[in-house]
Amino acid sequence: MADRYLEVVEPEDNVATALRELDAGETVAVGVGDEERTIEVPEDVAFGHKIAVEDIDDGETITKYGKSIGNATEDIPAGTWVHVHNVESNYGRGDLADDEQTAAVSE
Repeated sequence: MADRYLEVVEPEDNVATALRELDAGETVAVGVGDEERTIEVPEDVAFGHKIAVEDIDDGETITKYGKSIGNATEDIPAGTWVHVHNVESNYGRGDLADDEQTAAVSE
């Protein structure tokens, strides 16, 4: 039975959101559309972060909510933590914004 704490919103999504902390070496079952996938998690993943539910190639689109949220900057094996270290976001990175960019957002 699929882990209810791993959320895949749309069947075409290639990431799931962890609604609990995941431990390195843990094997999880993820519901993706009408199928269930068994995935080993190779590293700790914090609550609220994403894992790949399939192998994602370097440059491939990361899909969440049925929409593109960015592109992989390296190969991302299934189960791997998906975050700013391996994704170029469509939405930019606030932690890298300079003072002018930050000021424009807050105006």
